[in-house]
Amino acid sequence: MSGLDLTDVRKFVNDNIGTFHSIRIKSLEKLKLKDILKRKNPYLFKAKNITTASELISSFLEAHLSSSEEKIFGDFLEELAIFIAGRTYNGQKSSTTGIDLDFQKDSVRYLVSIKSGPNWGNSSQYGKLKIDFEKAVKVLKQHDSSTNIQPVLGICYGKSRTSFIKGYMKVMGQSFWHLISDDKNLYVDIIKPLGHRARQQNQNFIRQKSKVINLFTSEFIRDFCDNGEINWERLIRFNSGNMES
Repeated sequence: MSGLDLTDVRKFVNDNIGTFHSIRIKSLEKLKLKDILKRKNPYLFKAKNITTASELISSFLEAHLSSSEEKIFGDFLEELAIFIAGRTYNGQKSSTTGIDLDFQKDSVRYLVSIKSGPNWGNSSQYGKLKIDFEKAVKVLKQHDSSTNIQPVLGICYGKSRTSFIKGYMKVMGQSFWHLISDDKNLYVDIIKPLGHRARQQNQNFIRQKSKVINLFTSEFIRDFCDNGEINWERLIRFNSGNMES
């Protein structure tokens, strides 16, 4: 094991956090109003008594962004974890299906699937993860049956303590960052560099989001409003109609 230099971690974050922000903006630039209208639940927003086009568009957009940003930032945290494990245990990004990180610690080889948060998947996704772990272990055992292999579901944030579930170890939050670095405080130390130039980056994002809201509102009024009033029936037909009348 090599000691972790937090200066290297800060440099990695500072050099790469801009990618997260640029992907956020690019995702906005690629959006189409009717794609969002097809994906979100119009019944929910009608039940919330939304009556203006701008409020409806803002609500649709926020719902879309909250889910997409979790994925975008999760990818960044995965790269950060791989970088840290590379510095401490010569860990490497894995090309094996379902495995993100492969590293040796003491006498154990860890195969890690990295997820950003505790609510990452449903029962079928957990089932697939278990199968991916079993296949990866089987392949490695064929090369060296004496290898001590530990599959790991590593979750970047969350409070639950380490547990063992159906053949793999589940580590979360502080325990996950400690596993790959041997530093109990790393989960706190990485928060500061994440804010590098965050205000400037977010201002650019807000500017682009405001532009999208204005453009989408204009388009929505044209296609789904009558005399300034939302035509919910027309919106529902667009969102959910699938039988010829």
